[in-house]
Amino acid sequence: MIAYIEEKIWLILWYALFVLLQLIVMFLLDMDSSFLLFSFFLYFILLIIYFVGSYYATKRKSDEIKTLVDGLDEKYLVSELLKKPRNMENEAYYYALKKASKAMNDKVTELEHKYHDYEEYIESFVHEIKTPLAALSLYSDNKKDSELKQEVIKIDNLVEQILFYARSENTEKDYFVKKIELSEIVHQVVMQNKDYFLAHGIVIETRNLNVIVSSDWKWIVFILNQIINNSIKYMNKKEKKILFVGSEDKNKVILEMKDNGCGIKESNLFRVFEKGFTGSDRKKDHSTGMGLYLCKKLCDRLNLNITIESQEGEYTIVKIIFPKSSLHDNI
Repeated sequence: MIAYIEEKIWLILWYALFVLLQLIVMFLLDMDSSFLLFSFFLYFILLIIYFVGSYYATKRKSDEIKTLVDGLDEKYLVSELLKKPRNMENEAYYYALKKASKAMNDKVTELEHKYHDYEEYIESFVHEIKTPLAALSLYSDNKKDSELKQEVIKIDNLVEQILFYARSENTEKDYFVKKIELSEIVHQVVMQNKDYFLAHGIVIETRNLNVIVSSDWKWIVFILNQIINNSIKYMNKKEKKILFVGSEDKNKVILEMKDNGCGIKESNLFRVFEKGFTGSDRKKDHSTGMGLYLCKKLCDRLNLNITIESQEGEYTIVKIIFPKSSLHDNI
């Protein structure tokens, strides 16, 4: 109401001046004082009625526009749904909004095309580079060159990061939810990394993994690989170990991965899922800070929860929490 009065202040002042001049004229014409009072009261009532009615009409239109905007997913298209105003000032604002919306729409379309081209290029690049990587992997197996094999695995992991990062904005178009037993998916991830585990003497232990979850196999494998690779980078003890544990209750299934690496400072824990964060106390020459960031991003899109806890110098525990629902039960 105050904003509306401020907007109409000049109209109010002109109306008051008009009434005052009329009353002065009536007074100079020696009209009856009771008539003057009645005229003043009538003008005042008419002013109140006009402004109250005008205020609520304006507020109704304002609320309609706000509701319309709040209901739009792509708010830059709002000008297409607004009615063209009749007064000159609002018509100018409407014209400016239409021009701005068109420019924004053109820009969004341009960016969408660029992103689509970028995504296609990344997928093509990954597809092409997989062939020489497979040849290198076969060569290292034939030559029994474990160091070369480990480097090939690292490159393959980085290539997978590139691909999944490019696709991470459109996971809903690229996943298939089905029932998965944790033991099967952990087994695949372990087999993918077995050469590195053997070369560095990393012991793998599993407990209670005969638990069923509902999710996308490919994306979960990727997430687990990123967590394992992150653990491997920071193992600094003579006896290296990674433990996988499954558990469940009526609402959720939890896959817990615990390593006995160098751990994470408590002050850094809240930042581990940030893009590019590698930690203030860790070697950065072999870390991109993208692995856990992608894990968090993909878990959010898959409606999973991921948490991390750690004690510096002792251990790190990452938990992936799979919710249970009637939808998952019916898969």
